[in-house]
Amino acid sequence: MRPQFCVWDWNGTLLDDVGVCIDTMNALLEKRGLARLTLARYREIFTFPVEEYYRAAGFDFAREPFTELAREYIVPYNKAAQGCGLCPGAREALEWLRQQGVRQVVVSASHQDALREQVEHQGVAGYFEAVLGIRDVLGAGKAGLARAYLRAQGADFTQAWCVGDTLHDHQVAREMGCPCVLVAQGHQSAAKLKEAGVPVLQSLTALPDFFDGGEKAQPLSASSSA
Repeated sequence: MRPQFCVWDWNGTLLDDVGVCIDTMNALLEKRGLARLTLARYREIFTFPVEEYYRAAGFDFAREPFTELAREYIVPYNKAAQGCGLCPGAREALEWLRQQGVRQVVVSASHQDALREQVEHQGVAGYFEAVLGIRDVLGAGKAGLARAYLRAQGADFTQAWCVGDTLHDHQVAREMGCPCVLVAQGHQSAAKLKEAGVPVLQSLTALPDFFDGGEKAQPLSASSSA
């Protein structure tokens, strides 16, 4: 079960940025007299494509184009994200995988420059042989980035596990033909993640044991919440 490659998502999986995302979005909502998001509400409506999340939050694209809202969001988000730390168990999981000889890459819908800066700021760039981000601020898909990289490395896609915190990460894994494990510490609730039908862990602290086949990493039930 131990992977050859580990394809990491960044936001909400390794970077603990959920609070910053909510605060940044609430500032945009308040400015327009719209209802603020709670943590529970955020984890229920956050999704990809990102336009659907903005629409569910209450924005009217007939009045303001999504592209303008996304650009207004990303500047304060990037500034605030500098104060984020890593998710619980993230550094330990990265180190354990390195010790096992697992090759690691991080792939994100974040802009390439911002992603690289955040990864370096957290002091974890050395764990990854590649840091792959997008080239615009609109949250485009990332499956193509990861697929192209793994193909260039001659990787066995069935031995490249994707680790993420959203149903979108599962979708990316399916498009790539890779197995997937999700963690319920980030942008979507455990109950929502269980819809994917793949293992869901409470946090990254259980990931080494999961890959090692240990009993401590029992997947969460669909009724669990996070």
